[in-house]
Amino acid sequence: MHVLILGGTAEARALAGLLHGEVRVTSSLAGRVANPRLPEGEVRIGGFGGVDGLVEWIGEHAVDAVIDATHPFAERISFHAARAAATAHVPLLALRRPGWVPAPGDDWREVASLEEAAEALDGLGDRVFLTTGRMGLAVFADRPEWFLVRSVDAPEAPVPARTELLLDRGPFTLDGERELLRRHRIDVLVTKDSGGAATAPKLTAAREAGIPVVVVRRPPVPEGVRTAATPEEAAAAVLRG
Repeated sequence: MHVLILGGTAEARALAGLLHGEVRVTSSLAGRVANPRLPEGEVRIGGFGGVDGLVEWIGEHAVDAVIDATHPFAERISFHAARAAATAHVPLLALRRPGWVPAPGDDWREVASLEEAAEALDGLGDRVFLTTGRMGLAVFADRPEWFLVRSVDAPEAPVPARTELLLDRGPFTLDGERELLRRHRIDVLVTKDSGGAATAPKLTAAREAGIPVVVVRRPPVPEGVRTAATPEEAAAAVLRG
């Protein structure tokens, strides 16, 4: 059995480790991160060239099942995977860690897009901790606020005029996030609902500090695609057939 994992997340790496040795596993990484953490098993890096390219790759490499374990906001590849799996007549499972849920004391402003997140900043604060990744920062480029932008790799222009860049990779600690908010005098946080524990401490730190949080809601999984919440659940589903 050959399983193709569309990866790049910690959950994808964990899943590859669970399946390696049980079935043939190939993990596909988009190649957007300069030095990715590689999973066990076979690895390919780079895009497929759209739906047709993915269908062709599935056929050429005798793939029996596809698992979409990409980032919850990797909407394009998720929809490409759904169309390609249906065309190639192979089962598809989406591995999606649960989203974050506001806790008592949180001051969240949920929005549907980065564009809405930029608009939501009006009147919220002057020093913004922006943790939405390196893509899409152009929508904040004309904002007057000061931004602390944290990402794994440096973003491309345009970025906000008043920006300090922090290159870092999770997991992050609560003490570290508390100190970061204090040191940079952050008064508003902007993030995507990525879910998971690796980057969640910033939400607790913001709640403790009484800082409002603008949260971009995640896109839905393509209609009709089965989901699993954990690598263990996904691995069990694959091995059951």
